Amino acid sequence: MIRHVPLALSILLAGAAEPVLAQTINLDQAINMTLHADPSIKEKQELVESARALLDEVKGHEGVMIDANLFEGLAPAVHGGFFQGGAYTGSTPRTDGPLPDGLSDWTSLQFAVIKPLYTFGKIEAYSEAAEGNIDVKKADVRLRQAEMVKKVKKAWFAYLTSRDLDRLLLDVQSHLNDAISLVKRNLDSNNGQSRQTDLYALQAAQGMLDKYIAQAQAVEKISMEGLKILTGVGMNGELDVTDEDLEPVPLPEGTLDDYKNRALSDRPEMAQVEAGMRARRALIQAHKAEMYPNLYAGVIGEANYASNRSMLNNPFIYDPFNNVGVTPVIGLQWSLEPGVINAQQAQQQAEFDALTFKAQYAQAGIPFEVSEAWNKLHADYDSQRALAQGSAAARRWMIASLADFNAGLEKADKVAEALKTYALTQAEYLQTVDNYNMDVAELAEVTGAPR
Repeated sequence: MIRHVPLALSILLAGAAEPVLAQTINLDQAINMTLHADPSIKEKQELVESARALLDEVKGHEGVMIDANLFEGLAPAVHGGFFQGGAYTGSTPRTDGPLPDGLSDWTSLQFAVIKPLYTFGKIEAYSEAAEGNIDVKKADVRLRQAEMVKKVKKAWFAYLTSRDLDRLLLDVQSHLNDAISLVKRNLDSNNGQSRQTDLYALQAAQGMLDKYIAQAQAVEKISMEGLKILTGVGMNGELDVTDEDLEPVPLPEGTLDDYKNRALSDRPEMAQVEAGMRARRALIQAHKAEMYPNLYAGVIGEANYASNRSMLNNPFIYDPFNNVGVTPVIGLQWSLEPGVINAQQAQQQAEFDALTFKAQYAQAGIPFEVSEAWNKLHADYDSQRALAQGSAAARRWMIASLADFNAGLEKADKVAEALKTYALTQAEYLQTVDNYNMDVAELAEVTGAPR
């Protein structure tokens, strides 16, 4: 008897049976995924928002300020007039003790509504400093993005390099295994076409080849795991890269001087220095302005009420527990600590001077970084072109040696040498292409170029 499977369980089982397809991406997609997934980029973007909020806080000081204090307390209870017993007795005040009639509840409200009219440039200077801080934080985002783009490219090209190297070595291994099998057959048949030393030579080459294959496969796995982490897929996720061979990227156009000038204008660090100097300059002005008062206008007032105290309707007598008053005001407000202000001003001036020296260092050091990246790039570009030709020649040598060996015209040690030379030359070519591609990425980073 077949029992009915519940519908929900059927759906669950059907979904579990479907294989999880790995996402196949290219380099641009990997970079975009990383830029959207990296927590450190999000952290620095939130710091930009924090800097924007600081600017809003500074500008908020231009608005109306409300200062209020409402509390409930206790006051002496009083009934009757100002003089003793509530009646006139000449000029003798009442003297019936501090608490003549017990205690009363006391409700008190003091308030001030103030609008700054003129602050001698304080708000403007602090706003300029806050805007400079925003630009500094934005440059931090750009720096982190450039760093992550470089990491993705490093993992990407390392994966392609190791994958292509693995395929190359497996191909060479196949040819080597065929040669070993032929030598073993010759030795078994004792036909005199092979010697035991031939087998040893080929087996020695096989050992070295197996080592390089294991290393290439390990780098391939590590690079893929790195890509998974960077793109946000996670080590347990599924990810594939497009089936493309490792190729050298186009040689960047332009002269070395072009890239030097571009770096001095486009590098995030240069933008940071400029924004930092602008902020420090504004803070110096703000601290100078702290020596001056704030001109303001507003309304201040006070209201007090005690239920067990008689209200005095006498303008010459003031009862702090029972009164109401409000008035418009215009005034000057100081909050002055000269020693502190002078120290803060000196601190900002010193930090401004430090940024000036940092800018001078950057203007000298950045062109050197560009020159270093440029020269290394062109060296690796020429190297990979030369190795491409050498690898092609080595492959022809390997194929010709194998053909001669199969025909009994070549010795096994020469075949092993040809196989090893081709494997090493092609491996060196792939590694140099990888280096060259990363040189291009390095040049883009040191010049502040978009990805």
